[in-house]
Amino acid sequence: MDTVSNFEQSTSRDYQPEPKHCWVCFASEDDDRTAQWVSPCKCKGTAKWVHKSCLQRWVDEKQQGNSTVEVACPQCNSTYIIVYPKSGMFIQVLDMIDRIICKSCPFLAGGILVGSVYWTAVTYGAVTIMQVLGHKEGLNVMEKADPLIMLIGLPTIPVMLMLGRLIRWEDAVLKFWRKHSTKLPLFNMIFPNNDNQYLPRTPAVAYASNSDPVSFTRTICGGLILPTIATIFGKVLFKRVNSNFQRSIIGGIAFIGLKGILKIYYKQQQFLRQAHRQIKNYEDSTLRSRIVQTRITNSNINSNRNLRNFSPLSSEDESVTNGNQAFNRQQINRNNLGSTSSSSSNNGYSNNNNI
Repeated sequence: MDTVSNFEQSTSRDYQPEPKHCWVCFASEDDDRTAQWVSPCKCKGTAKWVHKSCLQRWVDEKQQGNSTVEVACPQCNSTYIIVYPKSGMFIQVLDMIDRIICKSCPFLAGGILVGSVYWTAVTYGAVTIMQVLGHKEGLNVMEKADPLIMLIGLPTIPVMLMLGRLIRWEDAVLKFWRKHSTKLPLFNMIFPNNDNQYLPRTPAVAYASNSDPVSFTRTICGGLILPTIATIFGKVLFKRVNSNFQRSIIGGIAFIGLKGILKIYYKQQQFLRQAHRQIKNYEDSTLRSRIVQTRITNSNINSNRNLRNFSPLSSEDESVTNGNQAFNRQQINRNNLGSTSSSSSNNGYSNNNNI
């Protein structure tokens, strides 16, 4: 029994509790003896302890006033067990109403957005009908039509215009032209393509899709502005057509055809440029760039010299040049006087020798 008691006493002496360190404020137990500590998570060692006041501030920062938000430990990711006092029936009803509103707001906002887009499409369809048929005729057509048909048909007008922009008929014509260009002299007369028979290579774009990347904004804008452009083309080019509808249709066809021809011509020229593309050696390109650079620098130097020679002088520059010229004249006069004196002395010395 004595040995057991001695062993218990020795173990109790050897055992010392781990020091407590708050992982929020990094304070120890010795810093504040009156502080309350809590171990709210699965962490072990000194990391499991934290001040109650520090943990309350941490939870406030994470919840931001929303008591339904769960807060977890940043080290072990275990959720804190948070207990609130019981609330009355009225508070529970208000809390339930608030949750229902929060969950239904996204659906309500989506419905408002869809409704706004729908009525915008209806308005655009009505304006397009009045623009193509004429103001009076368009109003008469919409008044005589069934309201249900109008509510379904008017929004489809902008949708069909935008879907029509996705039809790339120019690419099909261009592909057909490249395959059968020798058999179609009319195309060759409009678009001369003599280099196509002697292409050094066939670009990879010929095997890939010839369509440009579809731009969402460009598709929308191009489709919605088409009726206006068709009406303008019809009024400018086809004034003799009496019917507003026929004039707008013919103007739209003319605009689409003209735009397609220009696009085909542009793509074919880009195709030929790609086919005749060359890749130069690095040494040749660097040598040429150096030669061009030296020529540019020499031309710049010559231009600067010419500007210096022909640039007008300011008043200060004129005074400096006049002073330099006067100083040079004085030096020349002194040199002349020295030369005359030396010549006279030489003449006197020669006369003395003769005597």
